[in-house]
Amino acid sequence: MPGARSDPARLEAMAAYEDELRVRGRSERTLAAYLGDLRRLEADLPDGLGWAEVEPRHLRAHLAARLAAGAGRRTQARALSAMRGFFRFLRRTGRISADPCAALRSPRLGRRLPQVLSVREAAEGVERPPADSPLGLRDRALLELIYASGLRVSEAAGLTLDAVDTARREVRVMGKGGRERIVPLGGAAARALDRYLAEARPRLAGDGADAADRHVFLSRRGAPLGVRDMRRRVVRWLGRPGRRIGPHTLRHAFATHLLEGGADLRAVQEMLGHASLSTTQIYTHVSRAHLKAVHARAHPRAGRARGGEGDGGGRGAP
Repeated sequence: MPGARSDPARLEAMAAYEDELRVRGRSERTLAAYLGDLRRLEADLPDGLGWAEVEPRHLRAHLAARLAAGAGRRTQARALSAMRGFFRFLRRTGRISADPCAALRSPRLGRRLPQVLSVREAAEGVERPPADSPLGLRDRALLELIYASGLRVSEAAGLTLDAVDTARREVRVMGKGGRERIVPLGGAAARALDRYLAEARPRLAGDGADAADRHVFLSRRGAPLGVRDMRRRVVRWLGRPGRRIGPHTLRHAFATHLLEGGADLRAVQEMLGHASLSTTQIYTHVSRAHLKAVHARAHPRAGRARGGEGDGGGRGAP
């Protein structure tokens, strides 16, 4: 069991690394995943073995044990990423002289293309919440915002009133790593937000709400609407049997529909808040599938060979 034979000296180095990750602005979710992986590694090492004495064989044995226990390739890849970051930190801070991860290879991962809603499906989905109740107006504003601006659900949950400017049609977002960005806000989303803020949010906040609470999206009790509840609302309005639909599906639709409409990849990267262009490039694969479908429907020589004019199959062709 992780932590059963925890070594104080090893734990001190892990605590120092956790402090560095927090200073670098890593999210609580990332911290929990990486530190969980490191705790499993630490518990798997022989008693009394310092970090400076860890060899590639120890790491391989640990990964093999996790694989035998049912860990998938992506879990293994994340565990290896956590170890690499940790051992780079140990070497940089003088705690070890050689990095045992240098000899390890990452597992090959098949690239999974995100599920993408069609333009019609996205439009129908964001308009599905009823506009005759505070919760319906809230949910419609939430869906319109994520689809219009490509926000992560955590960014939508953390959005405050001073970050939304419907008159200028823009939203100020605090993304991963504490990076701030300004994202355009479409007309439909601006109208949905204006109506929600004017008609629904005051009713949800109520007289007893904390005046200091400036979150945009509130629960029926006036508390900030959390990430888990936002996911439930999206699934309720967009979910369907046989398809995994969630807030990220709307974010995917945002990026893909922009690219299909001719948007520049760098501009989409900026709006999504991706640190690397390679992360954004996965959407070009989705858009290529769209372009191929358009080509197959529209080009006269894209489909199966057909008899008739212009296909070269008529009698007497030179």
